[in-house]
Amino acid sequence: MKAFHAYDIRGVYNEDFNKDDAYKVGFFLPKLLKTKKVLVGRDVRVSSPEIFEYLTNGITDAGADVYDIGISTTPMVYYATAKNNFDASVQITASHNAKQYNGLKISRTDALPVGYDTGLGDLEKMLQNEKVVITETKGKIVPFEVKENYLDFLKQYLSDFSNLKIGIDCSNGMAGLLIKDLLGDAPKYIYEELDGTFPNHEANPLIPENIIDLQKLVTENNLDIGIIFDGDADRVMFVDEKGKFISPDLMIALLGHYFFEEKGRKGKVLQDIRTSKAVGEYLQQFDAEMEIWRVGRAYAALKLREIDGIFGGELAGHYYFKDFYYSDSGLMAALIIIDIVSKLKSKGILLSEIIGKIGTYENSGEINFKLERKKEAMDAVREYFVSKEKPEVSLDFDGYRVEYKDWWFNIRPSNTEPYLRLLVEANSRELLCEKVKTIKSIIEKF
Repeated sequence: MKAFHAYDIRGVYNEDFNKDDAYKVGFFLPKLLKTKKVLVGRDVRVSSPEIFEYLTNGITDAGADVYDIGISTTPMVYYATAKNNFDASVQITASHNAKQYNGLKISRTDALPVGYDTGLGDLEKMLQNEKVVITETKGKIVPFEVKENYLDFLKQYLSDFSNLKIGIDCSNGMAGLLIKDLLGDAPKYIYEELDGTFPNHEANPLIPENIIDLQKLVTENNLDIGIIFDGDADRVMFVDEKGKFISPDLMIALLGHYFFEEKGRKGKVLQDIRTSKAVGEYLQQFDAEMEIWRVGRAYAALKLREIDGIFGGELAGHYYFKDFYYSDSGLMAALIIIDIVSKLKSKGILLSEIIGKIGTYENSGEINFKLERKKEAMDAVREYFVSKEKPEVSLDFDGYRVEYKDWWFNIRPSNTEPYLRLLVEANSRELLCEKVKTIKSIIEKF
């Protein structure tokens, strides 16, 4: 089935997977995770009710009970899974993908992610090779209230932000379910209505055209910060008071002000293999220990727990917190960033000014190449530079990250799309352009 990926089950509904596949996932999931109780939430995509119906029919036909939390953000499912000691949960969502997509994000005990290497691969084999034999004792569907408890949890991170002017774009996604319960009517909102057809823009803040309306909102109303969520509210991104998009990895550094400076904690911070060198350099002032690891929740949530890190983040706008069961929450990250920006403003420091102090390098941003021979192209790029000069750092666990004194690059295959992704960072614009040009000329041969 084409919908099984490294992190989740996802694809165009009724092309890559259908209701019968959803039923089988539901049927075999209790066996895979050895449980008789499965927590289930869902987003507002048009196909989500049908997937919910067939998924839960499968679960109950297997003799397990469904605990239905209804419409939810993905982090709400993580919270309810860990808080209430469920050994299995599913969020029906395709996150940031276009409206024709849908999917299933599966978690196990302690809200640990079930990726392809940690269960989804076995589940796919069950779907392909095992027969559905319905049990005599069917499970039941139990309505399960989570929203109020989750809001109470998030309100711990709510501080006085009355000195801030905030703009928020919910992308017609799941953040709209909770955002006004947290921040009230003070911010200026756009697209806060839940609408799984995403009529205003796709719910992917990494695509520049999708943040244009937020940028206009910020600049036209002289706001201090703009905040935009993806479709299932596990990711969040920001623009400064000038309407400039902030690279999400730089916000990892900003979070240090809350955990290390304000809360006085000590410990490790997780970053993905694409993170700017500037992040670790900035966090040195707090004596933070930096750990680099693979991209994606299926890896990051497990790694943060393994190293017992305080928090972590990714270039894609995921932020993970020890205090949130080592999981990611867009709303929790947003509340903490609001607290930091409010305190900075009270000292006369603008968001753009603090980001200017963090982001000290020239960065290409992620450049995508659509090609089949991804591995050969990656190897060729790495071999070209390593043969010319020995790198200071060379990592090979998620593509390659090769670092020299005044520049570095990461090249990696996408786990969810047919792309090879390149990111280059350098001390100067001139050096950056030179290295990007050289790498592109190597990749073009493939």
